[in-house]
Amino acid sequence: MGESQVAVVLGATGFVGGAVCEAFSAAGYDVVAVARNRTPRVSAHPFLPLDVAAAPPGEIARTLERWRAGVVVNATGGWLATDEANRHHHVTLVENLLAGLTLVGSPPRVVQVGSIHEYGPVPRGEPIHEGIPPRPLTAYARTKLAGSEAVLRAARLGRVDGVVLRAVNVCGPHITPASFLGSVLARLRALPPSRRLELRIGDDLRDFLDVRDLADAVVRAAKAPVSGRVVNVGRGVAVAIREMVSLLVAAAGFPPGVLEERGEPGESRGDGWTMADIRLAGELLGWAPRIGLDESVRDMWETAVR
Repeated sequence: MGESQVAVVLGATGFVGGAVCEAFSAAGYDVVAVARNRTPRVSAHPFLPLDVAAAPPGEIARTLERWRAGVVVNATGGWLATDEANRHHHVTLVENLLAGLTLVGSPPRVVQVGSIHEYGPVPRGEPIHEGIPPRPLTAYARTKLAGSEAVLRAARLGRVDGVVLRAVNVCGPHITPASFLGSVLARLRALPPSRRLELRIGDDLRDFLDVRDLADAVVRAAKAPVSGRVVNVGRGVAVAIREMVSLLVAAAGFPPGVLEERGEPGESRGDGWTMADIRLAGELLGWAPRIGLDESVRDMWETAVR
């Protein structure tokens, strides 16, 4: 394997991590998939069963040196149930990774996949740009911010060469059932004939991005001469959650009347308004979203029913 063309993807078996593996492979990289447990989706790549949050930094360093990693992507994490779990997966893991990187003779570049929710709530209608001071409220967002700031701090001190991508809500093929759209998809698949799907849908407006566009941004960030920076990645358009559900219902072949809204919406996991300002991604990464939401949601349904 060539030193500059090896991508080590942490969280490779996840929704985002799987797409990142595919994007690096398509770009000509050799991919090493890292996760705690193997899944069929990463069977095309060498697989390393490693819990980076628990591994000794020396083991992490030896692993990266053995594979001659040119870039490490952290695509791990998610909305976890407890503060402790969020901290373990979003902070401890990153700190452990950075400690391992300091032991590598020629450390690989680091791309941290962060979240737009690291900024916390912003006024409705306001584009979220990289200069907004982060004020996250949820355990997920606070710990994701702490992990991202650890990468930025290490990069600004010259200890690593790294960049943070703050991604909006992600949709597309192989979506996780832990997400709202993923849970709706699962319920539609299980819906008996002639039954209606009862949902509680709020008035949130959010920026949604296809996972393949996010993966393309990650590959571009791996190559771009940018370090110690945050770059927002999204479509730059706020879409009603209700519209996204309608697109999914149509992709599944159900009539619009299959939905029945009942009661007040449940507590939102994220912020009620997100719309990324993506100009910096264009300037620094030469990146722009390519996949429309119709196509993204259709592919999301088709991969789920195969």
